[in-house]
Amino acid sequence: MDDLVNALSLFRNKRVLVTGDTGFKGSWLCLWLAEAGAQVYGYALPPERSNDHFNLLNLRKRINHQDGDIRNLAETEACIAKAQPEFVFHLAAQALVRRSYRDPKETYDTNIMGSVNVLECVRNTPSVRALIFVTSDKCYKNKEWVWGYRENDELGGHDPYSASKAAAELVFSSYGDSFFSARENLGYASVRAGNVVGGGDWSEDRIVPDCIRALTENRAILLRKPMSTRPWQHVLEPLAGYLRLAAALYSAPREFSGAWNFGPSDEATRTVQELAHDVVKAWGSGRVETQISSANPHEAGQLRLNCDKAMRQLGWSPRWNFTRTVQETVSWYRQALSDQDVYATSAAQVRAYMESKA
Repeated sequence: MDDLVNALSLFRNKRVLVTGDTGFKGSWLCLWLAEAGAQVYGYALPPERSNDHFNLLNLRKRINHQDGDIRNLAETEACIAKAQPEFVFHLAAQALVRRSYRDPKETYDTNIMGSVNVLECVRNTPSVRALIFVTSDKCYKNKEWVWGYRENDELGGHDPYSASKAAAELVFSSYGDSFFSARENLGYASVRAGNVVGGGDWSEDRIVPDCIRALTENRAILLRKPMSTRPWQHVLEPLAGYLRLAAALYSAPREFSGAWNFGPSDEATRTVQELAHDVVKAWGSGRVETQISSANPHEAGQLRLNCDKAMRQLGWSPRWNFTRTVQETVSWYRQALSDQDVYATSAAQVRAYMESKA
């Protein structure tokens, strides 16, 4: 049996809490867990847009969702006390670099103190057997290396978003050493993924949503930093890693607790310009232009992850290469924009991913 299929079977009838379920990654994770037969509880701020993936999937009626803010400890405690989860996936965050420049306080409040609230709740909830604490590849102090960062490399961050994720990692490590390590049946891990793309993302200042908006409006795709390099991966890639890791933590908490990278293969580390041109190619029309401005805030020029640990110890590896990732992403938007059943479209992509060979 495929290791991923085997891992997913563990979630059947298990109580699983996902913070940030209204977000891009969180909505895909909830869909996958629901399809696996889990009792899914979601906790997050309401979706920002009517066409967010969460809304298009009609997840409010498919899972046990509760509107709430992780910055409110009492609300968060009440939600987790009600769910009594065996698994917790913490994805709730202010996840945009450029927004973090506009509102650094919101970013720090959410990504650091909001995370502290979630960790406090886990500390006080004996039912939790596995915790997946999602941060970002941007938690590493970016030295513009050509090689990938390992889990034990230096943390840091130039912009408020990156710094908040590095700080969240330190907080998580402290909770692990001070509290979680004393619980023999609790596995806990922080996970750091590359730049995820996929259907259902409509966030501001993200390259794929910007491309789709421009293409549907017959405008040129404008690139701020066309030569910036990122480890692009389909959203299902890191989520598959999170699910496999959560199952491993449940079964062998001491062996798998710690920090883990989930990024694409080296061939998927491409420039923003390459990604935009491939989106246009998959769409069938469109044009790409560069709009460089000295007013743009600092963003990393080059960023890679080393995922040897996940590949060797967890048996995880990417299933879709860069071309397949772009094709599946553009296909999702094409189908969603043609008024097809989005839940069926997304569920079909999950099945296609699971049927693919690593």
